[in-house]
Amino acid sequence: MMSALGQIGGRLYRGEVSINFVGRQRLWYAISGLILVVSIVAVIVRGLSFSVDFKGGAVFTFPSSSASLSQVQNAVDAGGVTGAIVQQTRGQQNGWQIQTKSLTGPQTVTLEKTLSSKLGVNTNDISVTTVGPSWGSQISGKALEALIAFLIVIVLYLSIAFEWKMAISAFIALLHDLVIATGVYALAGFQVSPATVIGLLTILGYSLYDTVVVFDKVRENTAGLLGGARTTYSQAANLALNQTLVRSINTSLIALLPVSAILVVSTALLGANNELEELALVLFVGMLSGTYSSIFIATPVLADLKEREPQYQALAKRVAVRASGGRSAKRAMAKAPSGSRPRPGAPAEIPPAQLAEEEQDDVDFADDAAPPADELTTTASLAPGTAASRGTPGTGRPGPRQQPRRSGGSSARHRPAGKKKRR
Repeated sequence: MMSALGQIGGRLYRGEVSINFVGRQRLWYAISGLILVVSIVAVIVRGLSFSVDFKGGAVFTFPSSSASLSQVQNAVDAGGVTGAIVQQTRGQQNGWQIQTKSLTGPQTVTLEKTLSSKLGVNTNDISVTTVGPSWGSQISGKALEALIAFLIVIVLYLSIAFEWKMAISAFIALLHDLVIATGVYALAGFQVSPATVIGLLTILGYSLYDTVVVFDKVRENTAGLLGGARTTYSQAANLALNQTLVRSINTSLIALLPVSAILVVSTALLGANNELEELALVLFVGMLSGTYSSIFIATPVLADLKEREPQYQALAKRVAVRASGGRSAKRAMAKAPSGSRPRPGAPAEIPPAQLAEEEQDDVDFADDAAPPADELTTTASLAPGTAASRGTPGTGRPGPRQQPRRSGGSSARHRPAGKKKRR
């Protein structure tokens, strides 16, 4: 299987087989647009569940393997606290975790006593962690500042290392991954904690790495592209995508295997909404969306931006003319009588104005490409005054062309030394 994958990768790299990623950008844009709409609606309707580290509050943790979810919830309500989040924890000792809003000192003591009496838990076994709202707001502000600084540095780096259009394309791909990861958190109901922010910055870096690898190959394939008429920018960018496709897939699979293991183990053994699960989830979603965006979003957006430039539009026209059979075939078709039927597969007729312009371009090209006069030699059959040039007296038609004798002396007489006869 691995050898077959290697053969496919080699054929993709050499251009023997190709997947038209760039040419189907509207399909990828439609799929991404649908996913983005679902993510945005989920964030607006369901919202994000922030942990106490961001919004402030109190966390009560205690061991109890005999209590049920309904018993713990009734005990919290009896303690005079509403809107609390009750979760069961797993590990060396099964227990419960209760997250509440910010409580005063008396409210905290009352809830501890209620949990102890209703659930039969020792008060000393109940651990209480309190986070003030000011601390949560500071954490939120720092996380937002780190994200904005990361995006600014990335755009500046790509603008210097590559070009600003590549930076814009990579920035769009990063925003794409950010919105999708946020939407998945809103749909799944997982809490957003500091571990989530760390994982988010990590997956943005991973997505950027994959995009930079593709862009580097695009830059290599498009170097000197304007000097010819064989490949458009979109075709060269699509070739770069195919050449790096196997590498992107292998890198993503290798990175996703340990992340998937962490996600499964943390969910099965530690319960819901633990920090390890939150970190693994954002890494898993971000790596998937990052691989998708580097292939289906970043490079097609870059090709769309570059194809709007006048020089690449002119290149696309030259490539189209070359692919349709060249100017000579078009000119012959345009000069043909209007009543004649074109042959199957012949190029379409072009307007007279475009025909005249192309003829003038060919004339200018012929003038520029003509060799100097001193490099041309006159053969015996075309020399002035010879039998071939005299023809029949009184007529403009030349007489029969005579073949020159092939002798050593004639070559020396009619061709100067050091000059080659032009055939």
